[in-house]
Amino acid sequence: MMGWRDLPIGGVPPLTSLEYKTGDWKVFMPKIDTSKCTKCGLCWMYCPDSAIIWDGEGYPKPNYEYCKGCGICANECPVKAIEMVR
Repeated sequence: MMGWRDLPIGGVPPLTSLEYKTGDWKVFMPKIDTSKCTKCGLCWMYCPDSAIIWDGEGYPKPNYEYCKGCGICANECPVKAIEMVR
């Protein structure tokens, strides 16, 4: 086991974030109502985990493997198209 002084800066080896699925951390998850969504992209822009992806019709959708359920996307949505559900 590596000591703390031997860890790379940041503590996690670089280029490994795709290997660590963090979606199981959440209690709430975003649900997007596409009938209200204007495809503005603010949810994507503010997501701290880059867990918003785009579907074939240009609508944002959460990537639940990486979404931690923080709710920032719902908070920033100007038309309230995102609801956090349990």
